[in-house]
Amino acid sequence: MAAALLALGAVSEVLLRADGDVPLPLALSLALGTTVPVAVLAGGDPVTRQPFAPTRSPRGLSAAAAVVVGAAGMLSLAPFHVLTGAGLCALLVSLHQAGRRGLKYLTALLALPFIAYAVTTPAGSGVGERFLTVLTAVGAAVAAGTGLARSARDTALVNSAAEQAIADTLLEHAARGERARIARELHDVVAHHISMIAVQAETARLTTPGLPAVGAERFLAIGDTARTALTEMRRLLGVLREDAGGSAPDRRPQPGLEQLGELVDEARDASAAAVRLIVEGPVRPLDPGLELTAYRIVQEALTNTRRHAPGAAVDVELRYTRDALRLRVRDNGPSPHTAKGLDAGHGLVGMRERAAMVGGELRAGPARRGGFLIEATFPAPVREHAS
Repeated sequence: MAAALLALGAVSEVLLRADGDVPLPLALSLALGTTVPVAVLAGGDPVTRQPFAPTRSPRGLSAAAAVVVGAAGMLSLAPFHVLTGAGLCALLVSLHQAGRRGLKYLTALLALPFIAYAVTTPAGSGVGERFLTVLTAVGAAVAAGTGLARSARDTALVNSAAEQAIADTLLEHAARGERARIARELHDVVAHHISMIAVQAETARLTTPGLPAVGAERFLAIGDTARTALTEMRRLLGVLREDAGGSAPDRRPQPGLEQLGELVDEARDASAAAVRLIVEGPVRPLDPGLELTAYRIVQEALTNTRRHAPGAAVDVELRYTRDALRLRVRDNGPSPHTAKGLDAGHGLVGMRERAAMVGGELRAGPARRGGFLIEATFPAPVREHAS
């Protein structure tokens, strides 16, 4: 519709301005050549139905249409001087649309002749001719520039969306992998306790003197239930051991806070830097899952420090309170590993997954006096034992 209206306007203007200097068939051909090809470039998006949006026509067809409009417009301006107002509008639309389609070099080449003609037009030309020449040159430059800028912006938005989607996918895979590792480790912790329940129930049934038959049956039922639960848990979670890549599973007991001293010593030896372990408050045994979580967070924090701030001194602080365990890991490095940078990786993802698993909270970011700080708080109320 836009192309038809422009063509109708151009033909009408040519007929009204016909003065015999230019053969009418040639003038009409140039008028149609500057307007009709716009149908390919400005037909609107058939999906979004937005007018003058980039269509899904082939790039070759769009380039050919832009060349026809540009050539007809240049011939209409010089040497025949029959460029119409509709033709000028069509020319600007074609240059803008060619730029939006990413035809960078072609758009520049099509706009350049109009700018060169405006610069080289003799000063003695008529005022009307001079005005039309300058207007066409400025309009061509602006239309081409805005089209190219729009194309660059659209490309940047698409690339940004793709990068964000990839980053979200990577973080999701990292979170799933960390959850799988957490499940494997908890499998070991819970399996140990369930096994102890089964063993103690069987031992009590066999070694308690004078145990009534009903009590023996109940101990036997406890042992059977524990063994059934252990079998079902291994069936559901044991397969998670295989997602590490076929390596042999580690049969060592899962570490806890008692092994933090060894972890700190290893970090000190590996980085040749000062690594301190500071413990405040009365030390008491905590839930094995919570201790394993705290250990893994410290382990990951020390690894991040060696990777992002090699040689920096690190303080690992454990504070036991009546209701919680508070953990702080702080280094004094130049802190190139900002919170944004770490979020882009997988370190903090695993830490937060682990902290949330035991009902805790984790915060990470640059410390006030330099370096990087990781703080975690875990609910660990003191258990009251009946006397």
